[in-house]
Amino acid sequence: GRASPPLAALSQVLRLERSRRTAIMFPLQKLERYLAPGTDTARFRLFQPGMAALQRAEALFRSDRGHPIDYVSSAVRMDHAPPPALPEVCFIGRSNVGKSSLIRALFSLAPEVEVRVSKTPGHTKKMNFFKVGKYFTLVDMPGYGYHAPQDFVEMVEAYLQERHNLKRTFLLVDGVVGLEKTDHIAVEMLEEFGIPYVVVLTKIDRASRGLLLKNVLEIQEFVKGSTQGCFPQLFLVSSVEFSGVHLLRCFVAHVTGNLPTVDAS
Repeated sequence: GRASPPLAALSQVLRLERSRRTAIMFPLQKLERYLAPGTDTARFRLFQPGMAALQRAEALFRSDRGHPIDYVSSAVRMDHAPPPALPEVCFIGRSNVGKSSLIRALFSLAPEVEVRVSKTPGHTKKMNFFKVGKYFTLVDMPGYGYHAPQDFVEMVEAYLQERHNLKRTFLLVDGVVGLEKTDHIAVEMLEEFGIPYVVVLTKIDRASRGLLLKNVLEIQEFVKGSTQGCFPQLFLVSSVEFSGVHLLRCFVAHVTGNLPTVDAS
């Protein structure tokens, strides 16, 4: 297997100086200081776990002999999907949003897990299921938009409507470009089906601070005014720098019922 990249583990992040550490662990919090005075920051700190919770979550994403993390199977139809035995989360987003890269970053402490990352957008044509020990399953969904597989709608709609063990859907949005038309269609679908979901902004290392802040505030406003099922806090991630990856692991552990009490720091 590959070696874990730098900053994949919390122990490495904790060696950094304080402001860099905050930027990696709580990227949204780092943006807070650039807000106009009087801006409501409640939505920046709804999920803010303490160190113990972050470490417990990291342990779930670290494989060992008694806790294997495995690619299970791929499916193009629901009758090919593995049995819905464990709590499940799924990741959906536009074809080139960096979905597989983020899943690889989440699983970076289990380097034997093969998450294919392609330079060609739309490489994921099937639903790919990854089993995290006996705790939960993570599903990489095909990307939507220009490079979507032909049967995307049938596949994804059937999954969202039929998968009763689905605990949360993670909707990935490009942090550089913000919400696009295809993302709005995905939001409408999730809202229509009554699926609880959360918006994750990817590729934040590629966005200037001003652009990122603009996109964050615009999406937060949209979530507040136009959605019912979306978690009010955005999650910001960079699969390159590992910003937000530790926090996202913690949120996945929490929504799958594997971290019942999250102590706010």
